Amino acid sequence: MEDRTERDSVTYTVEDRIAWVSFNRPDKRNCMSPALNRRMLEVLEELEFREDVGVLVLTGEGTAWSAGMDLEQYFRASEKEGLGAVRKAQREAYGWWERLRWFEKPTIAMVNGWCFGGAYGPLFGCDLAIAAEEAQFGLSEINWGILPGGGASKVITELTGFRNAMYHAMTGENVDGRKAAEWGLVNEAVPLAGLRHRVTIIAKVLLGKNPTALRATKWAVRRVREMTFDQSMDYLVRTQEAANFFDAEGRNEALRQFIDEKSFKPGLGAYDLKRE
Repeated sequence: MEDRTERDSVTYTVEDRIAWVSFNRPDKRNCMSPALNRRMLEVLEELEFREDVGVLVLTGEGTAWSAGMDLEQYFRASEKEGLGAVRKAQREAYGWWERLRWFEKPTIAMVNGWCFGGAYGPLFGCDLAIAAEEAQFGLSEINWGILPGGGASKVITELTGFRNAMYHAMTGENVDGRKAAEWGLVNEAVPLAGLRHRVTIIAKVLLGKNPTALRATKWAVRRVREMTFDQSMDYLVRTQEAANFFDAEGRNEALRQFIDEKSFKPGLGAYDLKRE
């Protein structure tokens, strides 16, 4: 029974090269339990190198994206077992968040509802984030006497800036999807009824790009944020050289279509991948 429950805590389908991955604990507002965290890492490993997967979308079943960490299973139960159990639960959670950040394919958070506390970890792990206008974002930790740990304080500061982060974390007030987009916590917000349609459009745009270039781009943007300007310049030069070496055929085809055929304009869209 436990194995079945753990496996069912995350579900996914693959349609037209888009992997739709869902937190699947709707009765718990998709809170992340140790079982869910273990299963999520397995799902990422199952999908990462599948040839029929080009984009991963992470969403939630029911009315929530994820309401954060499961207070009973993640905190209370592990703390009763001692420091070793606490550290194990942390490794399981932070491990799949890290794997999500450096996933081989582009990732999109489709935030359909509640997104609280610990959920800011996987939210930041996704490359893009589109929210329902009706979604609610919150750091409620201050309301029950702790600080926003588990990376949440870092995420809110990185994505929204100092003043917004301070207000959000110190007051514990929620913001809706529109305000989250205004702050930069997500890319944009759309009505819930049109959320999947909008995410599908974006996913298809990504599917039309060179996958080697996409992977290099997402990793480069994440890396250079932590570097000085000179370090980033050196890193990007070497990364571009490596990308050209491993996918010279794609780059040469793009140049051929642009220079020789004049059949594509890079400012208006990607070159035709089917002609490589």
